[in-house]
Amino acid sequence: MKSGTTSVAEVFGRSGEELVKKARVAQVLRAVPGYGPARVAALMAVSGVTEKRRVGGLTEQQRERLLQALAG
Repeated sequence: MKSGTTSVAEVFGRSGEELVKKARVAQVLRAVPGYGPARVAALMAVSGVTEKRRVGGLTEQQRERLLQALAG
């Protein structure tokens, strides 16, 4: 993700894969260029996702809110 070849939406789309399913959402978001701990925490709070949430445990609504917040 840091290189820009993979998007967060692509990672969320692969949530059935064991490695992706077990990854914490905060770790995935911190890999986005320009997103540090404070910005990720704010994004997750606005989206209603807790710090400990894993990608595999996200609801469809939480995924959509995160992706919308990243886009806007």
